[in-house]
Amino acid sequence: MSTYYFVIVGHNDNPIYEKEFCTVNKEQRKEDQRHLSQFIAHAALDLVDEHKWKTANMQLKSIDRFNQWFVSAFITASQIRFIIVHDNKNDEGIKNFFNEMYDTYIKHSMNAFYKINTLIKSPMFEKKAEIFGRKYLLS
Repeated sequence: MSTYYFVIVGHNDNPIYEKEFCTVNKEQRKEDQRHLSQFIAHAALDLVDEHKWKTANMQLKSIDRFNQWFVSAFITASQIRFIIVHDNKNDEGIKNFFNEMYDTYIKHSMNAFYKINTLIKSPMFEKKAEIFGRKYLLS
């Protein structure tokens, strides 16, 4: 069983977009699990901010661990943070997922009707996240 919680975090530490990917039916997952993933991602924000100044890479790989959960991060050029909380190692898949989602985020943020740092409510963005999640994280 693989579980991934993906969140895009804005400049004010506000979640802009959230998505869960798992190989188990959503009914079988506990609601507490989502809250735990949110807590772990939020707790890792300080570590992400520390690590982003230590490297020129946008991909920070695994920066934190909480029990069986790993935290991987990606920093955009505009300092928007992509975070994945996951329960198994999949560095190459996560790297590819981050790159695809970064490309999707750039295209979405160039939309004249989207205000930076606000919630992403686009059905196309949601659809692409679902496709890339299945392709790179769950396969």
